Amino acid sequence: MVVQQDIFDGGRKLPVMEEFYTLQGEGHNMGKAAYFVRVGGCDVGCSWCDSKESWNEKLFPPIDVDTIIENAINVKAETVVITGGEPSLYPLDYFTSQLNKNGIKTMVETSGAHELSGNWDWICLSPKKNSPPRSTVYPNAHELKVIIKHEADLKWAEMNAQLVGKQTHLFLQPEWSMVPDIMPMLTDYIMKNPKWRMSLQSHKYMGIP
Repeated sequence: MVVQQDIFDGGRKLPVMEEFYTLQGEGHNMGKAAYFVRVGGCDVGCSWCDSKESWNEKLFPPIDVDTIIENAINVKAETVVITGGEPSLYPLDYFTSQLNKNGIKTMVETSGAHELSGNWDWICLSPKKNSPPRSTVYPNAHELKVIIKHEADLKWAEMNAQLVGKQTHLFLQPEWSMVPDIMPMLTDYIMKNPKWRMSLQSHKYMGIP
């Protein structure tokens, strides 16, 4: 995917699909309140993606990030999570620096398929086989979250675990449609390999965004 960076005014604008205040549903920060900003545009194309409508960035005209920051401030959010789509497609230095200036923590969920810009309090790396992360992303990941659809995906998870830092939190997350089929296997695997923790899409159980 070729992104026309000039239309984003140095990161002062982003193609935002949606923004909302809710609870973090997955991974290490599950259950914490956060303001989510979902950017449009993704060239990874996971078959099981639950936000495929975000893939085409042309559907989402760029908007001023200062407006997004105001929205987060107005709901008294302490944390903003940038998700997608794929955030690493865009210049995020301005956005994250302005959030930090307002005392708001910055978190991102990324496949790492592109170099990641911005200043982050938390980076969740969720690697995908069809577009692996850049080598420079691995050392900076606070959290590695690997989606498991089949038992064979565990080899991919272990390969990625070898590339992140020793302090990186490791999570295996069952692909939503496969939960009933693979949960026993995944539970058993984590019990035998306790460096991993289970991540569930708790927001889907709670019925929240």
